Amino acid sequence: MAECGASGSGSSGDSLDKSITLPPDEIFRNLENAKRFAIDIGGSLTKLAYYSTVQHKVAKVRSFDHSGKDTEQDHEPPYEISVQEEVTARLHFVKFENTYIEACLDFIKDHLVNTETKVIQATGGGAYKFKDLIEEKLQLKVDKEDVMTCLIKGCNFVLKNIPHEAFVYQKDADPEFRFQTNHPNIFPYLLVNIGSGVSIVKVETEDRFEWIGGSSIGGGTFWGLGALLTKTKKFDELLHLASKGQHTNVDMLVQDIYGGAHQTLGLSGNLIASSFGKSATADKEFSKEDMAKSLLHMISNDIGQLACLYARLHCLDRVYFGGFFIRGHPVTMRTITYSINFFSKLWVSWPCCLGMSPGGVFPRQGEVQALFLRHEGYLGAIGAFLKGAEQDNPNQYSWGENYAGSSGLMSSSPELCPTQRARSGTFDLLEMDRLERPLVSLPLLLDPPSYVPDTVDLTDDALARKYWLTCFEEALDGVVKRAVASQPGSVDAAERAEKFRQKYWNKLQTLRHQPFAYGTLTVRSLLDTREHCLNEFNFPDPYSKVKQKDNGVALKCFQRVVHSLDALGWEERQLALVKGLLAGNVFDWGAKAVSEVLESDPQFGFEEAKKKLQERPWLVDSYSRWLQRLKGPPHKCALIFADNSGVDVILGVFPFVRELLSRGTEVILACNSGPALNDVTHSEALLVAERVAAMDAVVRSALREERLLLVQTGSSSPCLDLSRLDKGLAVLVRERGADLVVIEGMGRAVHTNYHAALRCESLKLAVLKNSWLAERLGGRLFSVIFKYEVPAE
Repeated sequence: MAECGASGSGSSGDSLDKSITLPPDEIFRNLENAKRFAIDIGGSLTKLAYYSTVQHKVAKVRSFDHSGKDTEQDHEPPYEISVQEEVTARLHFVKFENTYIEACLDFIKDHLVNTETKVIQATGGGAYKFKDLIEEKLQLKVDKEDVMTCLIKGCNFVLKNIPHEAFVYQKDADPEFRFQTNHPNIFPYLLVNIGSGVSIVKVETEDRFEWIGGSSIGGGTFWGLGALLTKTKKFDELLHLASKGQHTNVDMLVQDIYGGAHQTLGLSGNLIASSFGKSATADKEFSKEDMAKSLLHMISNDIGQLACLYARLHCLDRVYFGGFFIRGHPVTMRTITYSINFFSKLWVSWPCCLGMSPGGVFPRQGEVQALFLRHEGYLGAIGAFLKGAEQDNPNQYSWGENYAGSSGLMSSSPELCPTQRARSGTFDLLEMDRLERPLVSLPLLLDPPSYVPDTVDLTDDALARKYWLTCFEEALDGVVKRAVASQPGSVDAAERAEKFRQKYWNKLQTLRHQPFAYGTLTVRSLLDTREHCLNEFNFPDPYSKVKQKDNGVALKCFQRVVHSLDALGWEERQLALVKGLLAGNVFDWGAKAVSEVLESDPQFGFEEAKKKLQERPWLVDSYSRWLQRLKGPPHKCALIFADNSGVDVILGVFPFVRELLSRGTEVILACNSGPALNDVTHSEALLVAERVAAMDAVVRSALREERLLLVQTGSSSPCLDLSRLDKGLAVLVRERGADLVVIEGMGRAVHTNYHAALRCESLKLAVLKNSWLAERLGGRLFSVIFKYEVPAE
């Protein structure tokens, strides 16, 4: 969030420099590569959208070229690493006050270099007012787009691509924002847009929606009547007055009429019987604050009642609210929420006109909730951009929020961060990166709508939040050191690493005060934010050399480990394979307890890791049930999500894969698409598999016959979200009929997916390498999780 000081707009980029704290190039980022623009201009805020390309470094791996050599050198690493430039697509959204529009347009004009378009898509009421100014400044033709179409396209986009986009508002909760898990199928839903009036739209598909109702009593009514009653002309000031008012001084309540509750009708004495009812008979003057509060309740209750009625009529329980009346203001979200809750519970047994439930009434679990959107202010700009980019078919891709370049949701508590609550003079940013391939849910999830990846919600758990934020702060020096060491030939590595440190530190401080800033706060989101910040400063894979070395060392041990396993009896071998998986999982450079051992003792290896493991019975121990299952028929196909490079994947996972293959089970080995810590990537796994196959006939024939398939997950995270996986992986899982899922590692099987319910057998295993977490789960450092689950019949 960049705060503005001066209120005048000026007429050049220089005046913009003087009016904001952040340099303009940190607000309008990558502007020199902007290809296409869209703009949404409301009554007081402008939202600019543009598509640009971002050039950044990536670490690539490939086999050595041994042509012309007699043999491969024994001391040679298993593959070579090269750092290359890669271009990716990014969507930028910037929100600012209309006061700054001229200065911002000047700055954009001065920095446009590679724009490919001569048109700018525009929506919102201000598109007409500022049309000539935009065309003059940017030399782009303004192409006006329908407001409602843009809003709906924008709403569809954020609901599909930002998992923690929607939230409910709870006045007295800490925090007040409760984020919802997006349904895999976002349709149908109701969009209630509260602008000057109210428009209620039923959205059924990406391109099919209809206006089903509305009201002339909306935000404009509140503003207009409020101005007449209080002589206050500014909308935000009117809301501020309402937040301080007491509506019961003006409104007539049920208890004012009946002396208490109306028992026959079941009405509470505190319910409003008549808005402004006391003003007709009272002789006293009413305060501006009380009148504003009464007016706000009157209009909010009317809108809430209408929304509930239309939701009932069309059998919808997902109702999203937007428009300038909402705009993230806690006082409006609070009153809308109260109204929706009241009428929703009141009408829970009303018949659903368009297809009744079996009992003939709207089901209780379908009570309407007032849902708000974290990026509600950007919907019009996003939709306008998508309209202008239809020839590029942006909906064929998946997009992900870039935490490094996005502002967080502001707190509604003035005492937490008062400067950030000042709504005048702020620049708000959202950045979305285009992902290489579309992401979908794992077909094996038992109930995709109820799936929650993360085990602990740090937004809720204050103790855990404090611990993990401190943990990530204390780890920052080590991450910076590792980043610099990964680029020994770079003259500016130390400078970039310090910039990374500052950016990530600032994000952590924001999350201390506003844990809901980027949706539900979890260990996964803290890790992902760190990876985004590292990439921002061109540290694409700080552990690439570590992984290269570890893979080389482990490959030299592979045949010895396999031979020793083959010498064991069947039952003894199964336990040894599982212990090998667990010992391999110890080698996690992201865990402080492990990295300290690995750095201080270079001789620490596979056998030493086995000795670190907890003795059986383990903390969670389903091994006996797993062994019994192995005595039955083989699985048809196992999907295995691998964790770390080196010992983990080569000496732990591959021998386990080899055993499954020998049983007649096909195996899909899924690895990260991009780097994160020392996790093995898909491209590294391909090279490792090639080397393993050269040493082992079982793996070699399975690869050749496509009984062993290596695929990418679509993720670049140390954790795992089974609702956002590479579409190709999902297709393969269906085609091969996978009936066993194996998830290994603390990030994938404990921080995430510990409670994930699947439609097939699953095996979740990890070694706890964090003492605080281990103690919280009732164990100790290096305790073992071995969780074998079979779905209920």
